[in-house]
Amino acid sequence: MQNLLSAPEALLARLAALLGDYPLISAWYTSVVRFLFPVLALLILARSIRSLLNVPHTPEIWAYLTLPNGLSEPLTHWENILGRSSASDVVLGYPTVSRQHAALIRTEDGGWMLYDLGSKGGVTVNGAAIEGESHVSYGDVLGLGGVETVLLPVPPEERAQQRERRRQEERPVSPWVGLLFLTLFQILTAFQLLSSAGDEASPAIPTAFFCLIAVMWGYFLAMRSIRRVGFEMESIAFFLSTLSLAVTASSAPGSLFKQLAALLLGLVLFVVLGVFLRDLDRVKRIRWLMAGGAILLLGATLVLGQAKFGAVNWITFGGFSLQPSELAKICYIFAGAATLDRLFRKRNLGLFMALTAACLGCLALMSDFGTAAIFFVTFLVIAYLRSGDWATLTLISGGAVFAVAILLTFKPYILKRFATWGHAWEYASSGGYQQTRTMSAAASGGLVGVGAGEGWLHRVAAADTDLVFGMLCEEWGLIIGVLSVLCIVTLAVFAVRACRAGRSSFYTIAACAATSLLVFQTCLNVFGAVDLLPLTGVTFPFVSNGGSSMVASWGLLAFLKATDTRQNASFAIRLPSWKEEHSVLLNRPIQEEVDEDA
Repeated sequence: MQNLLSAPEALLARLAALLGDYPLISAWYTSVVRFLFPVLALLILARSIRSLLNVPHTPEIWAYLTLPNGLSEPLTHWENILGRSSASDVVLGYPTVSRQHAALIRTEDGGWMLYDLGSKGGVTVNGAAIEGESHVSYGDVLGLGGVETVLLPVPPEERAQQRERRRQEERPVSPWVGLLFLTLFQILTAFQLLSSAGDEASPAIPTAFFCLIAVMWGYFLAMRSIRRVGFEMESIAFFLSTLSLAVTASSAPGSLFKQLAALLLGLVLFVVLGVFLRDLDRVKRIRWLMAGGAILLLGATLVLGQAKFGAVNWITFGGFSLQPSELAKICYIFAGAATLDRLFRKRNLGLFMALTAACLGCLALMSDFGTAAIFFVTFLVIAYLRSGDWATLTLISGGAVFAVAILLTFKPYILKRFATWGHAWEYASSGGYQQTRTMSAAASGGLVGVGAGEGWLHRVAAADTDLVFGMLCEEWGLIIGVLSVLCIVTLAVFAVRACRAGRSSFYTIAACAATSLLVFQTCLNVFGAVDLLPLTGVTFPFVSNGGSSMVASWGLLAFLKATDTRQNASFAIRLPSWKEEHSVLLNRPIQEEVDEDA
């Protein structure tokens, strides 16, 4: 590391000498770039946000099911519920068909499995009754309560046309323009931080930002070399991560390399997890391991953790601190969403409720109620997507409220933590100290901020973590602060819209759970800092200074990336074979059935 810093040290000495001879240069530079940064931020994000929000998400057709009336119903998911209910994927409006009669599920090898969901009329394959489940092939006659249907493949010509149509309609935006503006943004940020630090400037600042630029370009070029073309999510994540490095350099320059290392680990986790999610059979096999991992991480924190800001949620190894509850979020969502072909088994919801109770119990004992609230909201999202039962969820929510009331009765000191909620200015020198300083600093920043490194809020405890939104607004301005929130909202809107054409229930549930977690956590951080919600001590995803939070944010992004079914957009989805790719380009249909994911 010393050799890595030697060159920046020499340049830094020359820059310090120059600024010492001409002190007005620093003031003029800050005055100019503070207006330039919002413009660059808009140029960086506008294309990516517009692309994600405008994706039509054309459903993919995997097979057809012919109905008794002669019509053919397309199967647009890997897991399809067949029944009389209007909520079924294939609606069969016959009195002998149960509301949820059967499930027709695509396997990894491109075949299909048929499951009887406890129907009254029974299920048959080619006239033979099945018990529980049966493998089916194209051309088989599937009987549901006496109503016969036929499973047919997608014709090769239609498959080729469908792929070409989706390629044209869902083409991702080119990333290179935004990437160039983001690189300029990062270079100007490094110079601004050096300028504001003056004689105390550290060579770690230019080194860290140079490494970030190198890693960012290396990632984009590596992915482009394997024909990947969708980078909107990564562009947003790298922009927010740039702000995180800037916040860290301004408030805790000694932690800059730790934050950079966490960013790199998060990027590695993002890629590894995305590739791992390709194989749903593999996902299903380790779901219990991930459930155990979530409990183990929280249990270890309960035993080995140290109290920090009132919650026992940190484990320290030497000079490094780890917040296992952040990583437990990934394990929890993985285990909760990995139902796959057992989506319709109610016992899985019961086991998931037991997992949630264990996690919430550990968090309550750790007094980490902000994270507990995040876990509970994520549970509600996953439970609804798995069951669709509002009555059960309402009962669970009522029970949770009752449990909180009991907790406050036995531990009244917890209520005192929220006594200043909505009354921060009345307790400006005591319980509302952090919020009042945050709001004052944010107001002083105006639309464009006072300049990175030029603020004073970083002197307040937790300014770069729990109160980071106030620090953003002070140093970077309200425009960039709002854009940061809009980035998280954009990811959420994309995930919800993409789920309409989701291939598997796992991708749908995991993406909705991950984005709900990110949005709710952002709301707690932003609204807590300005006293609209209680200050719960949670971080702003991608932005707050904290290695565990950064790694977890990139890991959660992998679940969203897996829902991106656009052609060649996501590394979480295998590319078509060379033969398929060129047959489409030449407009020549393939003469044999080839599975895209084989």
